[in-house]
Amino acid sequence: MLACLLLCATSTALAQPPVYRCETGGKVSYSDAPCVGGKTVDVTPTQGMDKMGGTSRKGAEVQREEFRKSMDTAFRPLTGKSHEDMNVLRHRVNLPAGVQARCDTLDGQIAELQGDVARTSGAEKGRAEVALYKARKSFFDLKC
Repeated sequence: MLACLLLCATSTALAQPPVYRCETGGKVSYSDAPCVGGKTVDVTPTQGMDKMGGTSRKGAEVQREEFRKSMDTAFRPLTGKSHEDMNVLRHRVNLPAGVQARCDTLDGQIAELQGDVARTSGAEKGRAEVALYKARKSFFDLKC
């Protein structure tokens, strides 16, 4: 029953894919595909606003997201997962089990590699950026 309720309440959510800021030959471009040395950019859209008169001017998707967030908060004691974690799970629910496992592994690898890029310099930084690119590319190709 709980699983059905969670799935029904949250079935249409998709996690926002990352956007990368890439510099090539002094030119800046933005892409959903990773690039070597690319930095992730926060492109979260605004969430609308309510009028002072009391009527809501929020779109249907914003209202659904607010509902999902309140459901995730209510079920957090049972699931142990944050709203962001639940968004990731909702996005990956239709992926094959092997791909889901690989995505989980890549989550940890990417976080570790981002730390490596931040800590290193020179040739080491270049190698770390290439390793980070490869992990991000795999993440992108698997549709994690």
